[in-house]
Amino acid sequence: MTDTGDRRNFYGRIRGKTLRASQKDYLAEDLGPLTLRGVTREENPSRSPLDLGFVQGPLWLEVGFGGGEHLVHMASLNAGVTILGAEPFVNGIAMLLGKIRGAGVTNLWLHPGDVRDLFDVLPDGCLSKVFLNYPDPWPKARHHRRRFVTPEYLLPLARKMARGAEFRVATDIPDYVRQTLEEVPPAGFELVAQTGEGAAWEDWLSTRYEQKALREGRQPHYLTFRRS
Repeated sequence: MTDTGDRRNFYGRIRGKTLRASQKDYLAEDLGPLTLRGVTREENPSRSPLDLGFVQGPLWLEVGFGGGEHLVHMASLNAGVTILGAEPFVNGIAMLLGKIRGAGVTNLWLHPGDVRDLFDVLPDGCLSKVFLNYPDPWPKARHHRRRFVTPEYLLPLARKMARGAEFRVATDIPDYVRQTLEEVPPAGFELVAQTGEGAAWEDWLSTRYEQKALREGRQPHYLTFRRS
């Protein structure tokens, strides 16, 4: 695939409140060694497929890992798996790096940017599990096409997932559930399960976003799809 020079529109925050001194240290000292090389257009203008020689065992991906608690939890539970995390929000990346230090996990790699750039260069069929936890809901109707559960994201995601691979979605927004059920299956997935509060996956770790939703009276929804 050649680089056409096109640049994608990106919607969402890159930075939030001022980072603490410790978080700045995490970014300066830890982000570089954990960042996948050859993902950005600057590093890989020809969009050549990544060499997955670093992967040990199955390869999983979390899209938009927020504060990183679920990502670190899954890495701790699954030492024989390599897990990628894609997240453009600098504050979330700094939070994750602090958690990685605390947990001492060594099976995580990061792309601090738009997941679509990662989809460009991952080999087809390489992912065996993908997590989408409490994605940006883009609640206004005119912004629904910015949601992850649209063909712009789902079609390349499906190409990167192996047949039979699992795609998990957690959200507290009923309209996000509606759009997920409408748009994920036509992209190449079949619905395996749809459950509500108290019936998440056995290895689920409730995130700070979920706890906030529960405090504010919003109910979680958990959807499991299989790449067909």
